Amino acid sequence: MRKRDVSAGARYRSFFTTDLGVGGVVASNEGLVEVFLPFGGDKLEVVTEQISARYPSASEESFLTKEAAALLTRYFSGDLVSFHLPIDTQGFTVFQWAVYEAVMAIPPGEVRSYSLIAAEIGRPLAARGIGGAMARNPLPVIVPCHRIVGKTGKMTGYSASGGIASKQWLLNMEKMTAGKNRTKSG
Repeated sequence: MRKRDVSAGARYRSFFTTDLGVGGVVASNEGLVEVFLPFGGDKLEVVTEQISARYPSASEESFLTKEAAALLTRYFSGDLVSFHLPIDTQGFTVFQWAVYEAVMAIPPGEVRSYSLIAAEIGRPLAARGIGGAMARNPLPVIVPCHRIVGKTGKMTGYSASGGIASKQWLLNMEKMTAGKNRTKSG
């Protein structure tokens, strides 16, 4: 499998602040490249160093990074947000992109199993491969890998910062947000 390396094309970055800490988003001219979640409680300086180490040419904002950062700020404050933003798919395999598209279709606050996603993309025996794609997802929340659980509904690994506790926090927040919005419209 090819290793995802878009660092040379990543030119733009923006930051977003939440009650949990500061996060960041990186993009190329083609679309979003990576999201740095705020679960570490990190300050701006720490996230800036992390992004600079991985993407040395990303030193200014673009319309896309500003838009993504604004949406992530709203998301982490509990708003129901749709992330219809371009994604730089360079370096993704056809399989990974199929998985990510299926995962992006899962509504907020809902979950699907690895095996269900495997069946949905026409690869019913690829549940472990779905797990591998989730572990390499560079765009957590945008590609909501936290919405994928084990076949029995059990929380399984989460490679983004904070691990399973972060995954559970995101799902709980989404369920509350979705419930609020149903109450407002119902």
